Amino acid sequence: MTETKRPVVALTGASGYIGSNLLEQITKKADVIALSRSGDDKENSAHVTWRSCDFYSKSDAEKGLEGADYAIYLIHSMKPSAKLTQAKFEDMDVILADNFAQAAKKQGVKQIIYLSGIIPKDTKELSRHLKSRLEVEKILGSYGVPVSTIRAGLIVGPKGSSFPILSKLVKRLPWMLLPKWTRTKTHPIALKDVIGSLKNSIGNKKVENKSVDVGGPEIMSYKEMLIQTAEVMGKKPKVVDIPLLTVNLSRLWVTLVTGSPKEMAYPLIESLKHPMVAEDTIEGISDGKTTFKEAAQEALKAEKEEGADKPAILTATPTGSDVRSVQRVMLPEGKTANWAGEEYMNWISRLARPFLAVDLDEDKNCKISLFSKAASILELTYSSERSTDTRALYLITGGFFANVGEDSKGRIEFRQIPNTQECIIAIHGYRPALPWTIYKFTQAKVHLWVMALFKRHLQHLMKSDQHEEKEGRQKTIAEA
Repeated sequence: MTETKRPVVALTGASGYIGSNLLEQITKKADVIALSRSGDDKENSAHVTWRSCDFYSKSDAEKGLEGADYAIYLIHSMKPSAKLTQAKFEDMDVILADNFAQAAKKQGVKQIIYLSGIIPKDTKELSRHLKSRLEVEKILGSYGVPVSTIRAGLIVGPKGSSFPILSKLVKRLPWMLLPKWTRTKTHPIALKDVIGSLKNSIGNKKVENKSVDVGGPEIMSYKEMLIQTAEVMGKKPKVVDIPLLTVNLSRLWVTLVTGSPKEMAYPLIESLKHPMVAEDTIEGISDGKTTFKEAAQEALKAEKEEGADKPAILTATPTGSDVRSVQRVMLPEGKTANWAGEEYMNWISRLARPFLAVDLDEDKNCKISLFSKAASILELTYSSERSTDTRALYLITGGFFANVGEDSKGRIEFRQIPNTQECIIAIHGYRPALPWTIYKFTQAKVHLWVMALFKRHLQHLMKSDQHEEKEGRQKTIAEA
């Protein structure tokens, strides 16, 4: 950040664990657009402008990044964002990253800085969490904006995810039976060193379009970290190595012992089988100076001062009455998300005949009715101005099953993952008109069943295409 004029940095998750600490550092040399779901409740200051932003919305993402020179991506989908969420976190991460990357391109952002995790060299058997981190990295770079990915090991700090789990295990277990994965090597790094890596990456040409591993001065096993954390806490738990307890079993007992929500703990524990050691490093970015024990002391002191002995990443389920449902499907070769939207509407009419009648007009607006076309249960308005070949957007604008008001943001989208034939089908902001308990155990279950059938329908189309292609090749060979 060497420009005479103060650059403008858009910081996502500005009120969160890492974002709030980073905000203090970058305001020394830059103006910040601080983005948060509750940004409107914050007070602006001389160099900080708060904006509320829901990155599940593409238009929100574009407004949020307006005026930014650089953008820092600290978003993840482990935190509940709807009263009912029917989705895998990795599929939600796709939507968030795709909206962010497209908005950055549209607003002329010069660089995206993304905080990820260290990715092992052997990527064939990655955990879901690390696969998602890698997929997000690829999506962020799909629209031409330079991306600098800071890949960190276990971050040692208060109110985070991994280290508080570690410290709670030490605090609550007088005996620790340590399975094989606790001998896996990792590269812990202090929170303040990660903050330095992110800050030093802004506008830095050395890290443009590069993935950089960052770690502290020590490579350690999880067992060594548990022992050193116990020493800092003045405890001497009995430690016994055992060959039992798979990662899947471990995630269950870790959740039970620490009280961490499984939405957060499960993906993290599943990644512990991988050695995560910094290898692709750059001087001035990768070289954390704080030892694990020093970082642990600082983190535990901060937790004690702030009363942070409770889950900090996840809060209680949101109190609204909205639904987010996200599924991933594979499209036949050459087909697009816009095609998938039309195909879905036409397929529904065939699937549920005669119980459902589906009226799809020339503008792609859809009206779904019970038995006859008189009483609609769901009305969908196709948004032509916000749709492209790779994204079809339908607004939920009426019907007996939908609670639609002036502030309604209900929508269904079909979104193609960049450079793939995979498609995300998502419902956002849908507010059912049925009483919640009835909806949850009827309509919500039916939707999942219907989506599973549609996925099978697409697979059947792909098999048919492959069969026709094979027959065509055989015919050509025979004629020759």
